[in-house]
Amino acid sequence: MTPRPESSGSHPERPAEQRPAEPAAPARKKKPAAAEALSEKGAAKKNTGKKAGVRKGTAGKGVPTKRVPKQGGTGKAGKAEAVRASGAGPAAGRSAPPEAGPAASPALGPADRERLLDGTHHDPHAVLGAHPVPGGVAFRVFKPYALAVTAVAGDLTVELHDDGGGFFSALLPLREVPAYRLLVTYEGTVREVEDAYRLLPTLGELDLHLIGEGRHEELWTALGAHPMTHQGVTGTRFAVWAPNARGVRVAGGFNFWDGTGHPMRSLGSSGVWELFVPGVGEGELYKFDIARPDGSRTLRADPMARRTEVPPATSSVVTSSGYVWGDAEWLARRAGTPAHEAPFSVYEVHLPSWRPGLTYRELAEVLPAYVADLGFTHVELMPVAEHPYGPSWGYQVTGFYAPTARLGTPDDFRYLVDALHRAGIGVIMDWVPAHFPRDEWALAEFDGRPLYEHADPLRAAHPDWGTLEFDFGRREVRNFLVANAVYWCEEFHIDGLRVDAVASMLYLDYSREPGRWTPNERGGRENLDAVAFLQEMNATVYRRVPGVVTVAEESTAWDGVTRATHHEGPSGFGGLGFGLKWNMGWMHDSLRYMSHEPVHRKYHHHEMTFSMVYAYSENYVLPISHDEVVHGKRSLVSKMPGDWWQRRAGLRAYLGFMWAHPGKQLLFMGQEFAQGAEWSEEHGPDWWLLDPAYGAEADHRGVRDLVRDLNTVYRHTPALWRLDTEPSGFRWVAGDAAEDNVVAFLRYDRDGTPLLAVSHFAPVVRHDYLIGVPDDVPAWHEVLNTDAARYGGGDVGGAGPVKPEPQGRHGFPASVRLTLPPLATVWLRPA
Repeated sequence: MTPRPESSGSHPERPAEQRPAEPAAPARKKKPAAAEALSEKGAAKKNTGKKAGVRKGTAGKGVPTKRVPKQGGTGKAGKAEAVRASGAGPAAGRSAPPEAGPAASPALGPADRERLLDGTHHDPHAVLGAHPVPGGVAFRVFKPYALAVTAVAGDLTVELHDDGGGFFSALLPLREVPAYRLLVTYEGTVREVEDAYRLLPTLGELDLHLIGEGRHEELWTALGAHPMTHQGVTGTRFAVWAPNARGVRVAGGFNFWDGTGHPMRSLGSSGVWELFVPGVGEGELYKFDIARPDGSRTLRADPMARRTEVPPATSSVVTSSGYVWGDAEWLARRAGTPAHEAPFSVYEVHLPSWRPGLTYRELAEVLPAYVADLGFTHVELMPVAEHPYGPSWGYQVTGFYAPTARLGTPDDFRYLVDALHRAGIGVIMDWVPAHFPRDEWALAEFDGRPLYEHADPLRAAHPDWGTLEFDFGRREVRNFLVANAVYWCEEFHIDGLRVDAVASMLYLDYSREPGRWTPNERGGRENLDAVAFLQEMNATVYRRVPGVVTVAEESTAWDGVTRATHHEGPSGFGGLGFGLKWNMGWMHDSLRYMSHEPVHRKYHHHEMTFSMVYAYSENYVLPISHDEVVHGKRSLVSKMPGDWWQRRAGLRAYLGFMWAHPGKQLLFMGQEFAQGAEWSEEHGPDWWLLDPAYGAEADHRGVRDLVRDLNTVYRHTPALWRLDTEPSGFRWVAGDAAEDNVVAFLRYDRDGTPLLAVSHFAPVVRHDYLIGVPDDVPAWHEVLNTDAARYGGGDVGGAGPVKPEPQGRHGFPASVRLTLPPLATVWLRPA
């Protein structure tokens, strides 16, 4: 992972006045009443013009008017406190207690009023809504900016007393709480709405128990914003984990970003705040208005938002999915063979720049066809989770549950994944659980104190990227991330997660100077919390989602990255449980070797052979990723020495060596056609190089044709992938031919069928070069030669089958006599 800019929001050098405006935390000031009127999304009914009060019912049956004494707000505060109901507002039909003594005043006392106005009331449902009290049922409504509020229950219509400050109340001589609605009068309009505070909680005890235990594997179904019908009322359930908050309100377009009238309730010790808001539906913008422990307020995007605004806007968006998948056949088939025993070649894609300007659905029309034509088995998508700063390439995430809105909606992203599956292509997604940016509207000190990040500043601050590291030891944070991994696999049918920056998670001293980190309880530098998290994440994903693979970008020699979590290694730790691991050592060594002039390569021969010393210590992917073709590292073809012909030849030889080497393959976009320039997220690959009108188009097309043939032969040759993780699948032929710049080895299928790969990294032709082979193969046939004319090579090589000679070579009883092309790799298999 390339170090990222310290800021993930607006550009760090951009003047403040050029940055996107953030909705301010609301202040209690008067605004036009019509504004709040429009905030109520229920079905509107116009007032008939009659003066509010106790009126005749509107059922059309001519029921006689019921006279109910109008209740004033003159009762003493103490009496109002005494009759306040506890817990959630009762459902309609709940019986009132027997009448005893004088009727209670329904008006709220000053303490409750102040807490509601300040947004620090932990249980607004206990005091708002309709509640049985001595003398009947008390109706209490909090509607800032309303001129009048009327309760309508069947054929009974009662105007509530205006208690001031947006509070309205009445005491009706009823024995049970009726089903009712509210008529809210604003300046110039009347709205008929449901009362959010008459409804029971939308989250049950099981959800809260699992959240408290940090074991809610479908956390996204409990927290966040969910359109639903609750107690017969249509609206949206909002829920957020904010255990340090003094109070939480929901603000959005539906209430003109003033959450005063929508306080949420705290659900016990879970730290979860919840509110069902009638009339709010798909597409509404929202945030959480949080009262922090220090008395200040903050307006935060939803950590569990499943959709967001298009950056640089930062609001969360209410969403639900109606997508109908068409990839059932793919899902049924993918669990048949483990990834490490199957063909697995990956095309890495940065979606926003692959074809700049295309949406998810537009990409679905071209990307699957392109990848399928080249023969890759999978695509790996650089982080698609929402991120505010585009040049971070998605590696500084603020919306862990939301595909970036830059390219479309969540269902649009589902459409792209579905299209890839229907084209026979698996989808791996880069996943970033190591850290998150400090943006003040996102996760950092979310509820006023460290919550998602570690409480110790030395543990929280990432030294390289100016970000914050997750507190993997906190069960709710671990739950947030484990559920997120499951979410992408289950909700978006993702086939694999490539986990970014694993090394930065595993070591307490990662990029930290002495004295800037504290050893673990064993006295070591391992982050035991991160180890436990990764083990839990892998175990959970593999248990819940058959056929999915997890891949670690881990740059150290940590023992057991791809070992099962229940198998303890020599270090005393169980395995991390990943399916595959990026082989960063192979990548660095082999690219270093290829960068040397051929005349000097004999002194660096070990850089091409050392990887086989540890090749079976883990299940490896051979990555030529985006990190290797940016920031001055040059593109892959530009790393090769020599003139243009030699560079292309060296690239072709290297790709042939890579596809034959044990391990899976990953190639970043643009490298498949020898793009000469470094990749930039601003314009993406240089597709114009493949324009037939361009003079050197054939040179670039030839490399792309080679990649297609490499994938085709690879997929149809089990010797190249069946035993990728078993030593019996590989045997050196010529591992020490440093003077000749030759590397040769055999790959085997499980039944013993071999493939011979010979790579020659010198710019000369070697005639009659003897290569040792087994004596039980009567003839060898060339199946791929990277020097073929159709790839842009010199077409040097054998034209027909090659028969072994009884002359032993390289420890084998027989040998074949080959003509080795310059800077080329040749594959041969039994004729």
